Amino acid sequence: MDFLDVAIIGGGPAGLTAAGALARQLHTAVVFDTQTYHFRAAAKADILASYSTIQFIDIGVTSIEKKSDSHFKLVDANAKEWNFRKVILGLGMTDTLPNIEGYAELWTKGIFHCLFCFGYEDRGAKSTGVLVIPPISPMAGLNMVIAANAAQLSDEVTLYTHGDKGIAAQLSPLAKPPFKIDTRKIERFIDNNRSSVTIKFADGFVKEETFLVHNPQNTVQGPFIEQLGLDVSPTGDILAPPPFHQTSVRGVFAAGDCITPFKATPAAIASGCNSAVALTAQLQAEKHDLAPLF
Repeated sequence: MDFLDVAIIGGGPAGLTAAGALARQLHTAVVFDTQTYHFRAAAKADILASYSTIQFIDIGVTSIEKKSDSHFKLVDANAKEWNFRKVILGLGMTDTLPNIEGYAELWTKGIFHCLFCFGYEDRGAKSTGVLVIPPISPMAGLNMVIAANAAQLSDEVTLYTHGDKGIAAQLSPLAKPPFKIDTRKIERFIDNNRSSVTIKFADGFVKEETFLVHNPQNTVQGPFIEQLGLDVSPTGDILAPPPFHQTSVRGVFAAGDCITPFKATPAAIASGCNSAVALTAQLQAEKHDLAPLF
């Protein structure tokens, strides 16, 4: 039976970083990914030009089965079977967006998920809004954190509950200036040529906001949590604590957006590097019959 050292599922910042780190220790790895990212082409090309032990396969993985701590059988979308000693899950996330007219078109353009990534250019705004609407992230407490972020960039912040008075009641003790709560149902969002967003309510009234912020529910892509029996956090992210980022299943590591509610490229790069270094220590300890560090 032919073995490769590491299967990396996902070719984003975490997966690419892990591949580069593993290559420096001459470990063999295959990066499986189903998407093309033009801005990552340079990193991929650099790895392929510099190292001979890394492969990139533009195909998805349908199943992962653990045979032992140092044997994982993968099946790809073409039904080809692979045998690896370890696995790194660098999986992306799928956002579940509200079914409100205009939302999808404005997502990341006038409705932002993160005010460390967006919003700075609109600093000094008179009014902005936070959408506290289904599907709501399990980290409901983040709504006031997000509202505080928005208040750094605007004079007034309104939290919109889309008719949910129960959520409004939970938030009302915290709704002191500059925060307000609006419980009206939202009919649609209107893009004002990227300069602002108009909210049209079911009662016919409208309100213009410089931008809106929303923390929608998101889920880890792929069937691997269930297949491997991985533990997850209350937010649905894979539990893979630092610094090693090993999951609850020995030999399976995870990195990137799938291990944290805070999705950011620098964090993905860091966890991709750390997971590869930790995996290398485990792999080499097994190779030389050394006592494992963890």
